[in-house]
Formats: sequence, structure tokens, C-alpha cells
Amino acid sequence: MNIFRLVGDLCHLAAIIILLLKIWKSRSVAGLSGKSQLLFGLVFVTRYLDLVTNFVSPYNTTMKIFFITSSVATCYLIYNKFKATYDGNHDTFRMEFLLIPCALLAVVVNHEFSPMEILWTFSIYLESVAILPQLFMISKTGEAETITSHYLFALGSYRGLYIINWVYRYYYETSFDVIAIVAGVVQTALYCDFFYLYITKVLQGKKLELPA
Repeated sequence: MNIFRLVGDLCHLAAIIILLLKIWKSRSVAGLSGKSQLLFGLVFVTRYLDLVTNFVSPYNTTMKIFFITSSVATCYLIYNKFKATYDGNHDTFRMEFLLIPCALLAVVVNHEFSPMEILWTFSIYLESVAILPQLFMISKTGEAETITSHYLFALGSYRGLYIINWVYRYYYETSFDVIAIVAGVVQTALYCDFFYLYITKVLQGKKLELPA
């Protein structure tokens, strides 16, 4: 494992931990998109169906279990335990606009036409756009809490580092996965405006605000 993948994984872990701590300490899910969290949960479940059939290493297995359980826990907190604080009126992005194209694309463009491979490919495509409901919600409310901004920055950094990881693997391991790379570039591109606002506002102690 190269350093870029390791740091990327750590950023991903940090993003999830930040999110869960934010919810638990504030006893609130205000400002969070339940739809984005449902999509991320679906990403992990469809990607890691090989959890009980394909053991690679303790590291991979531990990470897979963590991502699945944490996504389920996050959805539970949003839609059950702290449901009263969930702002469903602003979380209105239509998930079918993401699910249907990703599913169709996974069937048409994949490495191998088999159920497991199609589901893995679907998870890659879906992860690239799963953050859209959250970004759409922020654009509607016009602001994001600082802790939510930290979560999004860590999540975006994870994808950016994975792009560097793929470049590294291409040059030093002759490994090249065009599906994962294109999806990762698309996902990172979605964060570009947010990265700019995070650096120019949040890191300077200001609240992240944008036109609603």
C-alpha cells in the first residue's frame, strides 16, 4: 500500500468520525442530508458484498466492516434517534436521478458482466455523485456548520488523494482502472467550489455561507 492510499483512507475515516461525533455531541442532525448518507450506505453495501467470500487482508476486512456499520449507524441516527432535528424540507434532491443512471451505466460499462462486478461498478459510479444531495441541501439553506464543512473537506480530500494514488500505481505498479479513475475525477470535481469556500472562509474562522 502506498502512502497516498493510506492517507486517503485516513481522511475517509476522519470524515466519518467527524460526522458521527458531530451528531452525537450536538444531539442533532441539522444540516445533514439523509439522502446522501443513504446513498453512501448503498455504495458500501454493494461494493463490499465480497466481505464473507473474498478475504484480502485484516486491514481491508476491518475497513469494509467499519464503512458498512458506520453508514448504517449514521442513517439510523438521522432517520430514527434524532429524526426530530432532521431538516427534510431542504433535503429534497431526487435520488432516482442518480440511482437510475448509475445502475444503467454499470450494466453497460463494466469490466466483466457478472452480478458482483456490476454491483461493484455501480458502487463506484454512485459514490462519485452521492454527495450531491448534501451539496444541494447546502445551496438551498445557504450555509453549513463548521463541523459539517470539516466533514466535507475530509471526504473530498480522500477522493483527491485517491487520484494521486492511481497515478502512483500506474507508474510504479502498472495498474490502471479507467472506471475508478474517471469516477474519482468526477467526484473530486464536484468538491472544487466547496474546497475554495472552505479555504477562503472556514480556515479563516468564518462561517461557510453562500447564496441560497
